[in-house]
Amino acid sequence: MEQVLVGMSGGVDSSVTAMLLMEQFDVAGATMKLFDSSDIVTEGKTCCSITDVEDARRVCHRLGVPHHVFNFTELFHQEVMARFAEGYAQGETPNPCIDCNRFVKFPQLLRRADQLGMGYIASGHYARIRFDEAAGRYQLLRGIDRQRDQSYVLYAMTQAELSRTLFPLGDKTKTQIREMAEVRGLVTADKPDSQDICFVPDGDYGTFLTEKMGLSDLPGEIHDNSGRVLGRHRGAIRYTIGQRRGLGVAAETPLYVTGKDMERNLVLVGAASDLMRERFTVRMPNWIVIEALEEPMTVTVMTRYRDKEGEATLYPLADGSVEVQLKEPKRAVTPGQAAVFYQGDAVIGGGIIDV
Repeated sequence: MEQVLVGMSGGVDSSVTAMLLMEQFDVAGATMKLFDSSDIVTEGKTCCSITDVEDARRVCHRLGVPHHVFNFTELFHQEVMARFAEGYAQGETPNPCIDCNRFVKFPQLLRRADQLGMGYIASGHYARIRFDEAAGRYQLLRGIDRQRDQSYVLYAMTQAELSRTLFPLGDKTKTQIREMAEVRGLVTADKPDSQDICFVPDGDYGTFLTEKMGLSDLPGEIHDNSGRVLGRHRGAIRYTIGQRRGLGVAAETPLYVTGKDMERNLVLVGAASDLMRERFTVRMPNWIVIEALEEPMTVTVMTRYRDKEGEATLYPLADGSVEVQLKEPKRAVTPGQAAVFYQGDAVIGGGIIDV
């Protein structure tokens, strides 16, 4: 029987993933220790806590499968937490879940599977994988449950990873998953989903970046788009594109953060109309359906998780980056976030929003 190593976070999704795969595979569970949760997170608020590791172990015991714990704290700090801090230091708003999938979870889970002599890995993501015989390439597809679809955060997967990864929840709904867990008596059946970024307590990015990562949050000036000083900010890293609340600036019409000048420690604000973008570039593209973008392509694009898609045309640039021309302007296209390209349910590829 083929063997599969299941990434188990201690939540209901990964628990049911392991349960479902037992019907066809020899299963083992693997929980990744990514940081010292007692130092960083608020217990019970996010994934990767001590409780989560114990819940994953209890589920594996209930299912009668082995459970491994792998320590990737140093790699996670380097490839996820440090990248997150560097992005904010440059005035961007990065998505660390994408970096975690790209640089830690999938490549390291595959490496451990190889060491254990296991042919496949699996996770509880709501997405699907299909092999396109005509193209000779693996495709990444949206999950059937559009409210839970996680293909956006998986756009950086490689063909090698897709060829050995299983997503058994891709054709199911969250309600079905909880029902399955309840019937089997798994301790995670009613466990709430994690909401925060795992290493940021209560979503307080500013405190994490200053206290844990050493970034500066010196106060500075808030300017409008003409350069007029409107007020003072509490540290540019504490603001993001599109933000309205907490500016502390009195104005006759609503003002929004439209940009940041990190060299001069400025936060720029403007009207809602100033947030609209028709064109932007994307760096570090990863392609799934194609080997590379060689000619213009019509797609739909999401510029943040849970975003509403918009039609766009992609243009290849000489340096390997991509120019995105939107059919209709989109609001608050934010540097550091990912732009993910689709045709129907298939992920064409994606990259990091640059300018």
